[in-house]
Amino acid sequence: MASGGAEATAPLLAANNGEPRHRRNTFAFACATLASMTTILMGYNLALMSGAQLFIREDMGLTDEQIEVLSGSMNVFMLASILAAGWTADALGRRGTLVLANAFLMAGALAMSLGSTYAALMSARFVTSVGVGLAVVVAPVYTVEISPASSRGVLSSLPEIFINAGILLSYVSNYALAGVGWRAMFAAGVAPPVFLAAGVLAVMPESPRWLAMSGRLDDARSVLLRVSDTVAEAELRLDEIITHAAGAAARHDGGGVWRQLFVRPSPTVRRIMTKVMSLHFFQQASGIDVIVLYSPLVFKQAGISSNTFVLAATVAVGVVKTSFILAATLLSDRLGRRPLLLASTGAVAFTLASLAVALCVASPAASVASAMAYVAAFSVGLGPLAPAYGAEIMPLRLRAQGASVGTAVNRVTCGVLSMTFISLAGGISMAGCFFLYAGAAVAACVFVYFSELLHIGGIVGFVATVVQSK
Repeated sequence: MASGGAEATAPLLAANNGEPRHRRNTFAFACATLASMTTILMGYNLALMSGAQLFIREDMGLTDEQIEVLSGSMNVFMLASILAAGWTADALGRRGTLVLANAFLMAGALAMSLGSTYAALMSARFVTSVGVGLAVVVAPVYTVEISPASSRGVLSSLPEIFINAGILLSYVSNYALAGVGWRAMFAAGVAPPVFLAAGVLAVMPESPRWLAMSGRLDDARSVLLRVSDTVAEAELRLDEIITHAAGAAARHDGGGVWRQLFVRPSPTVRRIMTKVMSLHFFQQASGIDVIVLYSPLVFKQAGISSNTFVLAATVAVGVVKTSFILAATLLSDRLGRRPLLLASTGAVAFTLASLAVALCVASPAASVASAMAYVAAFSVGLGPLAPAYGAEIMPLRLRAQGASVGTAVNRVTCGVLSMTFISLAGGISMAGCFFLYAGAAVAACVFVYFSELLHIGGIVGFVATVVQSK
């Protein structure tokens, strides 16, 4: 911004003499990391049921139908908070919403560890889902809004990395606490949200975009100076935020965001929303949460009888999944989104088909190997890039609500698959289920190939088109 620029920047420029440039990005990295760490608890609470269900079933005498509803219900329960997350993030700020999410996560973990009836466990899952829904929408939005252009690709992958870290932690917890009981597995998730909420309040600044849109331009500029590579970049980012916000207000005359998304969307917004929702659908239709939630049952079906060996194989799957999500952060900016997505969806289809074949011949080793190859293929592309697109390509005014819509599609698809897997496997066999999911992955590969959103130029080119069309 021009106003006050010379006076405000002079002290900072003087202080920066001789200071390594990368230190500016260190603060942005710390903020993005802290925000994204809340999603660890999403992965932990979601996947903990994979091993805990083996013991809950025996302890409480639950049926297969009750187990699959208890395991998958969180994906449906969180729809309310996902759809409300955009409004909440705009009303309370990104930081306040993350604190609220951690409060629900703490309460849900405590209630789950103390639940003595099926109804109590379902209620606890609902409480947990509220926190998960808020975190899974707001963490990626905050991360994109706080990140400098030079590291946005890497930092935007952090929420997905931490979700996978949470999944791995849940598998390790299942294995380590199997002799103690399932209540201890859930009780282990009570304390972390308290520390994360305290860290958010103590360290993280509010999103500069939210500050600017709330009229707090001086505060927004102060944050941007800390999270940008240079003073010039900070000024440019603030000017862009103000220009886009003013243009949106002038174009829409104060109209509601939901009306702009669905009732009277512009052709560009319609195209963006179609691509965002399609990617989220295909991400889950390929069956990733079936593996996350039911890999112990899959491995038992393949011929592994010992609970200890089943849980150990699940930990191995979790290690591979987390390792390859880290590889994706290094490759997404170097190779581009479209090549990674094409390779990922094609490999997902192949490995799902190989898992189905391994189940047909009841080969434990081949089943575990195929499951590991599947999560590797998923994590290197389709897993992290679908939510990153949702946060990156939405216009500023529509970003929080647009991201929540994409996440809602993601969770509905996941809920349908996770709450029907046991019943569907009883009808068409587990192998049949994975052949079905392989077909969805083939459709995803075709979609990526023909989608103009994902061609050469990727996010940057498409966002430039969006800005010009406005």
